Amino acid sequence: MADPATAPAVEANFDGLVGPTHNYAGLSFGNVASAKNAEQPSNPRLAARQGLAKMRALAAIGMAQGVLPPHERPHLPTLRRLGFSGSDAQVLRAAQQRAPALLAAASSASAMWTANAATVSPGTDCRDGRVHFTPANLCFNLHRAIEAATTARVLRAVFADDRHFSHHAPLPATPALGDEGAANHTRLCGDYGEAGLELFAYGRGLPDEPAPQRYPARQTHLATETIARLHGLDDARTTHVLQRPSVIDQGVFHNDVIAVGNREVLLYHEQAFADAAALKRWIAAHWHGSRVPVFVEVRDRDVSVEAAVGSYLFNSQLICPPDGSMRLIVAQESREHDAVWRTIEGIVHDQRNPIAAVDVFDLRQSMRNGGGPACLRLRVVLDTAQRAAVNPQCWIDGDRAAALEQWVDDHYRDRLTADDLADPQLLDESRTALDALTRLLGLGSVYDFQL
Repeated sequence: MADPATAPAVEANFDGLVGPTHNYAGLSFGNVASAKNAEQPSNPRLAARQGLAKMRALAAIGMAQGVLPPHERPHLPTLRRLGFSGSDAQVLRAAQQRAPALLAAASSASAMWTANAATVSPGTDCRDGRVHFTPANLCFNLHRAIEAATTARVLRAVFADDRHFSHHAPLPATPALGDEGAANHTRLCGDYGEAGLELFAYGRGLPDEPAPQRYPARQTHLATETIARLHGLDDARTTHVLQRPSVIDQGVFHNDVIAVGNREVLLYHEQAFADAAALKRWIAAHWHGSRVPVFVEVRDRDVSVEAAVGSYLFNSQLICPPDGSMRLIVAQESREHDAVWRTIEGIVHDQRNPIAAVDVFDLRQSMRNGGGPACLRLRVVLDTAQRAAVNPQCWIDGDRAAALEQWVDDHYRDRLTADDLADPQLLDESRTALDALTRLLGLGSVYDFQL
């Protein structure tokens, strides 16, 4: 066994737990899967169990696997700020009667998609050597914009040691600084502990750049530049790349729906970027890693953008277990699409890239709301000292997974509809569950009802 003092840096995955109010309200304009399943009944218990099954499985193969808690929902402070008053029950009832869309927004469990929680840069890339976090402002959608404050408190509770971690405030919540977090950011490197290349994708930039016409571009060039500056990144090892507007108009609301990178591999659809060739040239010119960069391009003739969006092929995780191999973590929908599965098998059997295996997970409850395996996790590269500084109760092992599964079974419903969101009992159940969870994970007081 390697000496912990000299063990290499790892890329940890911190998955979001699906919350007790997981429902299908179709709130996210431009998210095709979310709109398709709007108003269908959901199963919060099964959704949380599916996510925990993935966490448990990845921890079992030696991955550094953590967990982040769901947010308080329905979020009564938001509804009160929007003019509803009285007791909690009266606020919920009035919102349901007078503004059901606001009740749905205040009840969304979308914080489970922790790829949108923040942008994270490893200490090896940052000027001060600390891991930097900037919570996403998510200002494009109301149901997501209310996440930023709680996300910031959660991240500070999990990564509390300021000798190793630096926390920035979310960017001002204005469209010009629209920031959707790590779903539009990836990092390539030789080994995780080496200085890497940081790639920021954006959909809205300079006035003379092309823009989507059907769906909005949520990530802005100004936001990515600002985050890179806050994190103290080296300009020579940081790039900002424009998404192809036509793919945003086909439902690619985040770049991780059309591209995924890990270590030396960039797996992407040929339509992902406005100028993929220029991006590849930039990576090759600035590469200093111990491995050679590998580009795995999926051609449109093999997998259309529509098929990629429907199967969430690129919203897969690329991971490296401790043995140094690379695996692709995909949703069941990818296996069920013939063209997509043929492409995956071709990638896995192609010895020109290091992706040697694929694992399939049933995440249908998440998928129906428009988020696959990669949406559920926030990647954090940690060296040995930084890893030791993480809140230890937030790491997943067999015992922690079992405790969380029991917590879900004790507190979650197995069926939820839009009408249930106004039920005061659901609010009480959720708060009771989250209060117990903060004790289980050693988070302290991170929710508004606890402050």
